Amino acid sequence: MDSSTARVTVRDIETALTEVGEINAARVVVTPEGTISEIHVIALPTKPPKQLVRDIESTLMARFGIPVDHKKISIALLGQQATAATQSRAESARPRILSVSASTSGVLASVAVKLEIGGAEYTGNASGPASQTGRERLVAQATLDAISQYSSASLAFALEDVAIVPLGRERVAVSCISLVSGFGEQSLSGSALVRQNDNDSIVRATLDAINRRMGFLTTE
Repeated sequence: MDSSTARVTVRDIETALTEVGEINAARVVVTPEGTISEIHVIALPTKPPKQLVRDIESTLMARFGIPVDHKKISIALLGQQATAATQSRAESARPRILSVSASTSGVLASVAVKLEIGGAEYTGNASGPASQTGRERLVAQATLDAISQYSSASLAFALEDVAIVPLGRERVAVSCISLVSGFGEQSLSGSALVRQNDNDSIVRATLDAINRRMGFLTTE
């Protein structure tokens, strides 16, 4: 078995790598034949580079059955000062839901989501068809619109899917989004138990998908 990515996409591999706790961004380079030639990651300095390399090798083997030579893996560690600043930004930037409002007029629905982020308020809006699925998507889109007003212009969000699903005796909101940046495209997902109402839970699930990235959403 070689390091061919024929069975999976580069995006699949990069997404799997960013799910490793210390890794914040990953870029995979492949040859025209589909073989991995380089893996570049940016990671927090909370684990030795050699251990991170082993984690990357184990992740690719366990998830995709792809062995990779450790010499192809390049790791850039954030400095302690940058890490502390990033963690501080993430904590201060964690969004707080202020309000979620939805209205329907004929066949159209509108949603406004107001968030407090870092002491400032951002209101996201979305409108579209008033179908059940459409209304759920509008709530997630309005949430992303609010986050986009806070985040760097070099980043963009795309809603892939959102749903309320039964899980045991509970109902759970699940949101899947794509974060597009200079490092490529990353798939993120979040969930939240339905407690107050469906709309509130969809907002919480969407925020859960991106909370881990909040410290990197702005360059300020």
